[in-house]
Amino acid sequence: MHQHRAIVFFTALLSAVCLRAQSSNYEFNDVHFHLTNYVQEGTDIHRFLTIMGNEVGRVALFGIPLQQTWSYSVDGNRAPTYYLQSDSPLYYYSFTDAWIAMAYKSLTKNEQARFDPMITGFNPSDMYAADHIRRVLLTFPGVFSGIGEFSIHKEFVSAKIAGEVASLRDPALDRILDFAAEVGLVVLIHNDMDIPFAKEGSQPAYLEEMKALLKRHPNTTIIWAHTGMGRVVRPITNHAANLAAILSDPAFSHVYFDISWDEVAKYIVATPESTRIAADLINRFPERFLFGTDTVAPQAQQQYLTVYHQYKPLWDLLSKETSDKVRKGNYERIFDNARRKVRAWEAEHVQSPVSAQGDRSATSLQALVQ
Repeated sequence: MHQHRAIVFFTALLSAVCLRAQSSNYEFNDVHFHLTNYVQEGTDIHRFLTIMGNEVGRVALFGIPLQQTWSYSVDGNRAPTYYLQSDSPLYYYSFTDAWIAMAYKSLTKNEQARFDPMITGFNPSDMYAADHIRRVLLTFPGVFSGIGEFSIHKEFVSAKIAGEVASLRDPALDRILDFAAEVGLVVLIHNDMDIPFAKEGSQPAYLEEMKALLKRHPNTTIIWAHTGMGRVVRPITNHAANLAAILSDPAFSHVYFDISWDEVAKYIVATPESTRIAADLINRFPERFLFGTDTVAPQAQQQYLTVYHQYKPLWDLLSKETSDKVRKGNYERIFDNARRKVRAWEAEHVQSPVSAQGDRSATSLQALVQ
């Protein structure tokens, strides 16, 4: 067992060192990427490597945990492929994790080193969700580095999901984040700070609850997607000041923000003033922001790189050191650390093929007898 653990650890370490040496050749690492869409269709992973080309180094890889229902009584022969295209509900789709794992395992070792797969096929209002995450890790050891993107409060989405509504106060969510801390998994969570079309001057609906959740889990590495913004959930009043207050508080030292999604970029680069405010904040806290595209199943490199180029006005205002950290360095530091921790946890909990041989044989025999 000790030898197995050492091999796992040094393999992860060597992979990280090699990738870090290569990172200067790429424009960015992508902390937020969906290989599949809301009907579980997407880009072949081998084709996606071609799309990444020499522009993108590493990618946090996941599907979408929700499936859009195609209800004939609602949509007839028109098959919806996006949650805004139908009044039919969304439901949680756990097979996405197996799909992502098998896509990853189809790659060579060198190709795998460019991806950090994430577990996302769970219902965050289900007390069994943490058990699902554990089960996926034990079924696919050596694959996953984190969980997410998963959503709690998301405009137009949360109300469409069949079943119980997710909540920041739900003990099921606390179980998920506690388990992530135990294993060392990175957490990428989408939670809007406010409701759509909030009244001017009103208190953000979910900011205080989100801060309370973050404080309850100081040992969990958490990336708050989109800095709490959405398609129509605009930056709250004094958005940058609220982020700065979080980033300045030692109680949130485990919290990071991603600036993924073209819908977020449109707010940040809307005016020279909005871009300057964002740049000043990021330059002040250069180790706490990560770039991501939030692209869904792109078919061409130009499409995939759109968000990166959309942010050019922001890149121009960041110092070189800050820009390097946001585009590449912070990703490498966070996910290299996660890889080491998760592989070490797996080495402790996953039986080696030799020691598991008897158990597997007994299970197979029992299944045949039954």
